[in-house]
Amino acid sequence: MTAMPKIDRQSLMPLEAYARNRNEFRAKAMAHKKNRTLHLGEAITLVFEDELTVRYQVQEMLRIERIFEEDRIEEELSAYNPLVPDGRNFKATMMLEYTDPEERRKWLARLIDVEDRVWIEVEGCERLWAIADEDLERETAEKTSAVHFLRFELTADMAQKLKGGAGLKIGVEHPACSASLSVPPALREALVKDLA
Repeated sequence: MTAMPKIDRQSLMPLEAYARNRNEFRAKAMAHKKNRTLHLGEAITLVFEDELTVRYQVQEMLRIERIFEEDRIEEELSAYNPLVPDGRNFKATMMLEYTDPEERRKWLARLIDVEDRVWIEVEGCERLWAIADEDLERETAEKTSAVHFLRFELTADMAQKLKGGAGLKIGVEHPACSASLSVPPALREALVKDLA
C-alpha cells in the first residue's frame, strides 16, 4: 500500500519564492479544493484534505506568521501533516458556518457533539462514524467549536468497493441538525484517488 506523501521541509517553497508564486499556487489550490468541498445541510461544510490542500495551508501559515526558522517550520509540519490522509482513510476539516455572531453563538451551543455525529456510508457497507478532534478537545460543556477535524477510517472492503464504483453517502445525525446526500462525482473521484 502506498500512502499519500507527507509534506517535508524540502518540498516547501521558501517565503520569497512563495511570495512570487502565491497567486498562481493559491488559484491552483482553490480550484482543487472546490472539488473536495461538500456542503451538508445549511451550515456545515466539509473540506476533504489531501497533500495539496494541506500544503497550501502550511505555506499560508508560514507566510502570515513570517516563519523561516527551521525548528518553527518543523513545528508547523508536525501540526499539519496529520491532516493528510494515509491511503486508508479520508480526513476532513468540518466548519460550522454562521455569518451572524449571535446566530453562531446560539447554534454552537445547540450543536455540542455534532462532530461525533458525522458519517459516511459506502454502498453495501455499514455506516462509518467520524473520529473527531484527535489533536485536542474542541468543545466545552457550553458550546462546540466552529472548526473540527474528522477522520474516517475505512475498512479494506469499503476501499475496494469504492474503487469498484460503489456509491458513497455522507450525512450528519444530530438532534439539532440532520442531513445526508450522495457524494457528487467529482468529490467521489477525488476521494477514491486518496485510497492507496
